[in-house]
Amino acid sequence: MADPSDLLIDRTLVLFRHSKAVPPESMPDLERPLADRGRADALAAGRYLVAQGIEADLVLCSPSQRTRETWQFAAEAGASAADVWYDRRIYSADTVELLDVIREAPSEARTVILVGHAPGVPWLADELALDGTSPERVELTRKYPTSGLTVLHLTCRWSDLSADDADLVSFVVPRG
Repeated sequence: MADPSDLLIDRTLVLFRHSKAVPPESMPDLERPLADRGRADALAAGRYLVAQGIEADLVLCSPSQRTRETWQFAAEAGASAADVWYDRRIYSADTVELLDVIREAPSEARTVILVGHAPGVPWLADELALDGTSPERVELTRKYPTSGLTVLHLTCRWSDLSADDADLVSFVVPRG
């Protein structure tokens, strides 16, 4: 019998830019919590994930206060995850570093949500998505606001993920 990690299965990757935080000049960047609007938008993002039937096997989250709260409020709205990993590499990461983090996801994980920051999350969404002409693709490359969610479908292993390996399913910016 084949090892399950050797099988190519459908996978979903959700790239989630954190929700709106308080202004950066008010405290150290890592400690910035969500603003009132950010909390409402994170709840809306959680409701969107539930409505789409997206249940994460793993959430990969930056350790910043605003990303942790973004996932917390999304979860309060019903978004679910079997496990959450906080990884310092996601904070201030570029696409190479974000790909390194995603490539470490367990092979049995079918759905992974990465909660991170701009510009890394928008750059990675642009790099991974194959469809360069859809209105959603054009929108995510033009502007990727806080609470932006890119849903990608792929059939490669997490460990093999690279540029142009995913189909863009949707790009939305839920608002509360």
